[in-house]
Amino acid sequence: MNYRHIYHAGNFADVLKHAILARLIVYLQQKDKAFRLLDTHAGIGLYDLSSEEAQKTGEWQGGIGKLLSADLSARSAELLAPYLDAVRMLNPQGGVALYPGSPKLARMLLRPQDRLSAMELHPQDYRALYRLFEGDFQARITELDGWLALGAHLPPKEKRGIVLVDPPFEVEGEYERLVEGLSKAWRRFSTGVYCLWYPIKRGAPIAAFHEALKETGIPKILCAELSVKSDRDSTGLSGTGLIIVNPPFTLKDELHSLLPELKQILAEDRFASQRCFWLRGEE
Repeated sequence: MNYRHIYHAGNFADVLKHAILARLIVYLQQKDKAFRLLDTHAGIGLYDLSSEEAQKTGEWQGGIGKLLSADLSARSAELLAPYLDAVRMLNPQGGVALYPGSPKLARMLLRPQDRLSAMELHPQDYRALYRLFEGDFQARITELDGWLALGAHLPPKEKRGIVLVDPPFEVEGEYERLVEGLSKAWRRFSTGVYCLWYPIKRGAPIAAFHEALKETGIPKILCAELSVKSDRDSTGLSGTGLIIVNPPFTLKDELHSLLPELKQILAEDRFASQRCFWLRGEE
């Protein structure tokens, strides 16, 4: 209950998460049929990067700050356009004073027939999120432990959807909880697209986490990771990962094009790395 994303909004982990989330939304919109985006750990939705909290860490400067000023290749510019256009829309004067969290970004990209369900447990953050979307009939904001939503809110009535699970990782056992939560959700809604975020840092049980995901038996699991520095001299976040279940068939090729350029732009030392591979599925 102590985690506040304002300190980290717009950092390199947000860049990868939001770039991929935007690609998933664009893909589902290739069909006219409505879908729902379920955001289990939604935060406040919109972040003021000029605030004292954001300025204290300045993490956004190494993430969205670098990306907006980068000279992108034509292919990366095309793939990032839905995400970066939304950021620019919030900052018509240029720069990046406001940054969209996942629910705000998703809402900016949704069509009239699509819906957003966002969960937030932190009382203060829930109130801010509720105010942000108050009166918006396409958005349903609920004060709830997002882990419970993986049972109670699935499957969505639209029978199509994206489930974003982005826990704060402030307590032990969150990697295991991700596996358990995904298994439960997938049994209820096996055709949904799932996007699960996890941190990469020294001592993190990434190999065991990946093995546990394989053992779920879920047939299509894609993994994308981006590390911006070595974890040898740091106890903080050195990298970020996303697990995508039932990914669009185009996503792996898109990430093979995009990830090397993101690594080059966001690298903090020569040990920066990236990879995208199937845990289970196409290969």
